[in-house]
This record gives sequence, C-alpha cells and structure tokens, in this order.
Amino acid sequence: MHYIKTLVILKLIWMASWHTQEKCLAQDTPIKIQHVGGAVYMLEGRGGNIAVSAGPDGLLIVDTQFADLASAIETSLADMNQGKLKYVLNTHWHGDHTGGNAHFGEKATLIAHEKVRERLSGKSETPSQALPVITFRESASLHFNGEEIRMIHLGPGHTDGDVVIWFTESNVLHMGDQFFNGRFPFIDLGSGGNAEGYLKNVQTMLQHLPDEAKIIPGHGQLATRENLQAFEAMMSESLNTVRQAISLGKPLDQLKASSPLEAYKAWGAGFINTSRWLDILYNSLTSATSP
Repeated sequence: MHYIKTLVILKLIWMASWHTQEKCLAQDTPIKIQHVGGAVYMLEGRGGNIAVSAGPDGLLIVDTQFADLASAIETSLADMNQGKLKYVLNTHWHGDHTGGNAHFGEKATLIAHEKVRERLSGKSETPSQALPVITFRESASLHFNGEEIRMIHLGPGHTDGDVVIWFTESNVLHMGDQFFNGRFPFIDLGSGGNAEGYLKNVQTMLQHLPDEAKIIPGHGQLATRENLQAFEAMMSESLNTVRQAISLGKPLDQLKASSPLEAYKAWGAGFINTSRWLDILYNSLTSATSP
C-alpha cells in the first residue's frame, strides 16, 4: 500500500535526523532560560522545549530533550537555585523529548501517559530508569509550587499518547508537539497520530485557553493565543485543501504539483517541508479506507 510505504520512509528519515543531530552536535548546546509566568520558565536547547516549575517545593520539568544535553540542562536547573528536581513530566514518547529521561529518572519521579511507557518499553535500547513510573489514561494532577499542574490527554493527534500541561496559577500551557509555532508539524501516524485529531485537539485548547495565557510549543518560540490561532488556521486550510483533492480523485503527486499551500511556504522551512506536510495529510486522510 502506497501510503504505508510513504509513512515508513518518512518515519525512517525523521528518526535518522535525531541520530544525525546527536552525532553532529554531541557537545553541550547552550541552554536559553526564559521566564514565562508565575513559577514557570522555558528552557530552549536542541529538541523539544522544556518547561520548568521552580519554587519552594523544588523543581519540576516537562520533557528532557536529547540525552547528550542532560548535563547542560542540569547546570541550568542548578543555576535557578530552587532546590532539587522532584518530578519529570513527559508530553509524549519521542526521543527529542525523552532522551534525557534515563539521566533525570535517577534523580526524580517520571510521570507520563500510559502510551509513553508502552512505546518506550518497546525500544530495546531504553534503560529502565528512562521509563515513567507513574502513568495515567486520561488526566492527572500534581500540586506543586503553589499551583495545580494538570496533565490532560485529548486523544490521538501528534501521537496517541500526547498530553498538554496546564500550570493553572501561572497561566501557562505547555502543548508539547501538539503545537509547532510557525511550522508545519510532524504527525506520527505510525504511533497512532491522526491529522484530523490533531486539529481537533488544537481547537479544543483554543476553546478553553484564557486570552492572556502564554503557550510553550513543542518547537518554536514562546507563543500566545494569536500564534495558536494562526496555527489552527493553517491546519484547517491544509486539511480542507487535501480533503477536497482526495474527493476529486487527485493522486498525491498531482496535488503536490499544483502548489496548493504556497501561502504557507514559510512554514515549511524546518524538517517538515511542504512536500512532507502534504504526505502526512494525504496519508492520514486516506489510511482508514486504503486497501
């Protein structure tokens, strides 16, 4: 089946890019620390953005980037001078968000959706200390540094095990890879991801997100509601365009030749260029009915 072959190739390219980054950038990458709101900070390095809750209860982090960045991340956390790391939350299982789990799992309690543990456990190279020790199916809450920190599973989107993290008093939302700010997102169809589910999850968060909330995306700069609205508009237009092409019986190569998303050309400057984005959407929309 063509869509399965395309999916496998895309996944292999994507996984290879992780290993290339780790090999070529093995030295510590500078970690940028930015205060977001309340007790929450954002750490940027290489890989998925990290959220940090720093306060009288100590430290909590959301995601751990790549394994070779663990020492640099640890140094940045120590510079905050807020005590020991107590908890690590994972937004999903991908290696650019969980690569440091083995390092930090020896120091803190790992918490994630049950699918994260399931998928990490399925990788023979995953050490036991990298696995979440507390898992949940729908949602969970921690009360830490003066606020409730909610982990919310919305359903299949980027993968089937993604959660968003809501810092209730700091008014900060970490969306993990349910949001790529100003970029086409990667949707891992091989890990239960779904393009229509992804859009639905973004729309759900927009319905409930306070106007002044700050948003930490999985990738890209710190964002606002307006940035997420722009992302939702891009997703909606992209899906509608591909859906219409499929209804007219257009094959994928013919769709690509028509340059249907020229208005969003700048969004394809990263790993997921316009061609790969169309691959993902087309395969997601046709996978349920393909033979």
